[in-house]
Amino acid sequence: MLDDQALMQALNSSPVVDGRRRDLWRDDHEVDRWAREHGGHGGDAERRWLRTARDALQAVESGAPAEPRLRRILAGVRKVPRPGPSGIEWHVEMPPERRTAVELVLAWADVKERLPGRLRPCGNPDCRLFLLDRSRANTARWCSMKTCGNRLKARRHQARTRETETETEAKAETQTQTENS
Repeated sequence: MLDDQALMQALNSSPVVDGRRRDLWRDDHEVDRWAREHGGHGGDAERRWLRTARDALQAVESGAPAEPRLRRILAGVRKVPRPGPSGIEWHVEMPPERRTAVELVLAWADVKERLPGRLRPCGNPDCRLFLLDRSRANTARWCSMKTCGNRLKARRHQARTRETETETEAKAETQTQTENS
């Protein structure tokens, strides 16, 4: 099964660069490379299923309903018990071209169960990345404090500064009008 890191790589494979969404998996070689790194083989069918799974998980984590998007990926997947040396072992059976996509969905389900409420989109509305909050307080808001966190804090500071300047100018104008009356 895929781990948390593989899940985050997949979820974050369509970042915003220079204000535009950039799909790192648009290039077939990139998807094949990722698939091979995680036990896949590459190829047209596997790429299609991986992109479908990634897009579905991104949509679900951004607030879309999960069931219709994931049903197609998980259709025909079965968990089967098999006797093993230490007792019963559970194996997941699925069509081979969907294996990495199904494992991606299962990794997402595992994170949702193990770390409820900790996988979420970045708090920056201009960002398309996701974060897995491992902090004790579960208060992380941005994919990266360096980029998104600082940008949003700077924007808020600039807005407050402009607001203060506008208020100061308005007070000065009122005072000038009062003095001239």
